[in-house]
Amino acid sequence: MAEKSRGGVNRREALGAATGAAAIGLATPSAVLAQAAPSVQSAGAPPAPPTSSAVAARAVNEVRDPILRISRETWALAELSLAEVKSAEVHVRELEAQGFRIVSRGTAGVPTAFMAEWKQGNGGPVIGYLPEYDALPGLGNAAEPRETPGPTGKASGHGCGHNTIGAGCTGAAFALKKMMEAQRTPGTIRVYGCAAEETEGAKVYMARENLFADCDAVLAFHPAPFAGAGTVRMNATNNAKIIFRGTTAHAGNSPWEGRSALKAAEMFGMGIQMMREHILPTARIHYIYEAAGVAPNVTPDFAQIWITIRDIDRDKVNGMTDWIRQIADGAAMATQTKAEFDLFFGMYDLLPNEPLAQHLYRHIAAVPLEWTTEEQNFAKACQKAFNVPEVGMATKALPFLKDISAGGSTDIGDISYQVPAGVFAWPTLPLGIGLHTWPVTACGGMSIGDKGSLNTARILAAAGFDLMTDPTLRASVKADFVKRRGVKPFQSPLPPTRKAPLTLPSFLVKGGQDDVFSGVKSET
Repeated sequence: MAEKSRGGVNRREALGAATGAAAIGLATPSAVLAQAAPSVQSAGAPPAPPTSSAVAARAVNEVRDPILRISRETWALAELSLAEVKSAEVHVRELEAQGFRIVSRGTAGVPTAFMAEWKQGNGGPVIGYLPEYDALPGLGNAAEPRETPGPTGKASGHGCGHNTIGAGCTGAAFALKKMMEAQRTPGTIRVYGCAAEETEGAKVYMARENLFADCDAVLAFHPAPFAGAGTVRMNATNNAKIIFRGTTAHAGNSPWEGRSALKAAEMFGMGIQMMREHILPTARIHYIYEAAGVAPNVTPDFAQIWITIRDIDRDKVNGMTDWIRQIADGAAMATQTKAEFDLFFGMYDLLPNEPLAQHLYRHIAAVPLEWTTEEQNFAKACQKAFNVPEVGMATKALPFLKDISAGGSTDIGDISYQVPAGVFAWPTLPLGIGLHTWPVTACGGMSIGDKGSLNTARILAAAGFDLMTDPTLRASVKADFVKRRGVKPFQSPLPPTRKAPLTLPSFLVKGGQDDVFSGVKSET
């Protein structure tokens, strides 16, 4: 029998529910389908809804139109990571219209990142929100329950639901502002435009510059097939490019004159396989060959590998990275080539915060998961296309997930080692469907996605208001953070020489005559 965790969920189901692209992101089909069964629901009466939930619902209704504009416009733009010029401007436009001051653009060296804030009174807490808005390649789709090109014909699409993340988080800031104005609550709301979550997340660059250091807490959500929150750990990670340079030659006439960069890359890959027996069970190493020659009769003088290294904390990841660097050097020595090791990006593991997660869970329980017949039929059609049970959208939240470790990573990890971070999951896609698929894009462009944006704005605004007004809650959140965090100083995983993301599009790279990044228009 599978091991049971609290609330009646077996550990395998809970692990599946916890694994994903964000704090509680992608779930396996078996896990999310299981959550629809009565045995999976938590026992006892649901927690009493906080009084701020109903107030937040009214505030969200007042800013419904800008929330949905953000979601729908970024869904249609579907701009890829680090090229989200127009999508970022959608957020900035709506923030300015709601009275927020734009603190910076091109924040922390990421051209499509920004910071905005609104203050009232003297002092008070600082609460941050983390909207995302980058899309994925190859996942463009119409808002229809079948795989079909989108209305603009774009190949990219919001297959991870970042249009709803952006709308929910930025919309929460709008609603919280209204709640604070009504009560004359002192404090600061800060919105961090978190570009490029799918690649080289701006959050990591912002954390390196200590832009979250004065926050009392930061809040976000991630789309999922279910609603849930918990004390979920995600892995730390490093990303590196390994380049081998050799000497070209005619592979038939004079192969002895060449030194193959491909052979060095192959030997490196073999070294990784020999390493796997001796790494911890929590570790993950995965890589691809990005370049391996151009023709079989030409000895390749260039080869490139992109490798991702994960484990449960930074120290373990750094130790594996040093070992892998030695493997690269050894492969180069054995093949008389030269190796270059570019550690271009990394992230911390996600540090959970139980009081904050429990409080978010109370707000999740206060918002009903209600769907129309048309929306359930839409979801079932998507499930039919994927040959999974046609059970529609989730109608119950998962029980609170307790002390779960998952193999994925999130760029919120760096923030969670600077200030308390709270993240939860909310359904914007059908049960049994994974993230990074066309149904996620399809649902995000219609009323299922709209409900996700509005409901999460309510949850995030209400939780933000409670943090603004309840010093006891803030104290418990801070105490849990200090207990889990320890005293070791935060050190960014980014190399000091890495001033901006490696894969910035050429049209966003500043020239020598540029003084300020502003008004840049995408070429697409």
